[in-house]
Amino acid sequence: MVNERIATQPAVTGLGRDFERLWRGFAVSTLGTYLALDAFSLVAILALDVGPLQVSLIAAAGGAVGAVLAVPLGGWIEFRPKRRLMVRADLLRFLVLLTVPVAYFAGALSYPQLLIVAVLVAAADIVFLGASSAHLKGLVAQDDLLAANGRFESATWVSAAAGPPLGGVLIGALGPVVTVLLNAASFVLSALCIRSIEVPEPAPPPRPVATSRLVEITEGWRTIAANPLP
Repeated sequence: MVNERIATQPAVTGLGRDFERLWRGFAVSTLGTYLALDAFSLVAILALDVGPLQVSLIAAAGGAVGAVLAVPLGGWIEFRPKRRLMVRADLLRFLVLLTVPVAYFAGALSYPQLLIVAVLVAAADIVFLGASSAHLKGLVAQDDLLAANGRFESATWVSAAAGPPLGGVLIGALGPVVTVLLNAASFVLSALCIRSIEVPEPAPPPRPVATSRLVEITEGWRTIAANPLP
């Protein structure tokens, strides 16, 4: 019985320290995002006194960006070093979110700024998630991918379940602006975790010489158009 139990665990124990660093970066940034899930709307209501329609637009902006860019960005991500993309996406999210408390405390926060921040963060989210999924395949053995993806899914579901209630507590105790600042800090921690990965990253596939960046970005939509669902 002991040998049978041990035999069922090699995929988890074989993931390695570098996977743990990638997973921690993913987990902390995901939790930070869910903690601040309602913070933008409350900042708009409390600091800018906007109406329901404007609050809804902020919430819809990220989803709209995801629907438009998720597929075309896949081809763009494919031909670039994934770890570098993840770090840059983390730093972009940190810097963009940091503008919210800076503008708020300076008395210069505006509704268009919140919309722009929501859009940029959503785009960086897509890049980070796409690059992390692709990078995972080069970081762990093929036999360990199921366990590794399970760890990622667990982090997502735990963050989705626990993040908003905890975020509500933080917003009530510290205010929405400080909660946005904590979310920004989570991306710095994520970038540090990813930068600490030691194993060399596999080289991305070579980019076709005749392929422009515009073609890369639109390739996903062209593939979908050529292969519609039945």
